[in-house]
Amino acid sequence: MKTVNASPVEDQAETPKRILVIEDQELNRKVVRIVLQSKGYTVVEATDAVEAIASLENSIPQLILMDIALPGQSGEELARRIKANLAWVDIPIIALTAAAMSGDKERILKAGCDDYLSKPIDIKVLVERIETHLKRTENES
Repeated sequence: MKTVNASPVEDQAETPKRILVIEDQELNRKVVRIVLQSKGYTVVEATDAVEAIASLENSIPQLILMDIALPGQSGEELARRIKANLAWVDIPIIALTAAAMSGDKERILKAGCDDYLSKPIDIKVLVERIETHLKRTENES
């Protein structure tokens, strides 16, 4: 588990939003980290379900980006586990997946993910979806 602070917002009064990125592929994590840091987010990284749960127990992020094809426990199983915990149930989960077959989106959303983006990820769409979910959760608070 690795936390990377985004420097653009350190001087601002508002605390940067924390996003947990659960992705086993280093290159994918790096691309997402660079994009999110450029937008002022603090990025916490996990490569599998074990690291993700440890990170959640340590500090609750405002949003989770999660690959569905994780080693060990799948992203779908992990999403169900996260949503079953009352402390984490309200954290938006955006699934990132190469699974784009008929029925995949519905199955992933049914597992507890709040949104779904198929790989390769369109960075502009990713940022828009993150901002939409963060605004929605802020309005619900």
